[in-house]
Amino acid sequence: MTLYYRDDAVQVTSQAIHAGGQVVPLADVTYVWHARGTTTMAVRGRVLGRGVLVLLLSLPPLVALVCVLSLAWAAQDRGDWKLALIILAAFVVMGLVLTPFLEVPLGWLDRSYERGNRVHELWVQVHGRETMLVRTPDALRFGQIYRAVQRAVEQQGDRR
Repeated sequence: MTLYYRDDAVQVTSQAIHAGGQVVPLADVTYVWHARGTTTMAVRGRVLGRGVLVLLLSLPPLVALVCVLSLAWAAQDRGDWKLALIILAAFVVMGLVLTPFLEVPLGWLDRSYERGNRVHELWVQVHGRETMLVRTPDALRFGQIYRAVQRAVEQQGDRR
């Protein structure tokens, strides 16, 4: 028996698919497909959180740009470039010092894209009847499960 995928709720082997309390023998599977499910509040919250995070990451550089342009404009009017250059150098140094701290929010943003922005459903046809096996908003997990089922069904077809 070959194990293609396993987590807390789903197990795909060379003999059967175990998902959500259902056991579907691979020999009985005639067709496998995926579909988009209805969007849940968790998915909508993830997309909203992603937008807020992008906004929060975008605002400081924009504010800094406006400050630098305003400083340059004021320095040009007064003819005092020394103070403007010192303040500009402080902005640059502060930006370089704070750059490593962007790793955490950018990691959050990256993981939110891995999880996806919709609900995915895995369907199989068994003895002429359509059965939904998996429904998840986690795109990465769904992709792993779907590919495991495809490999298992392909291997089953090669044995026939």
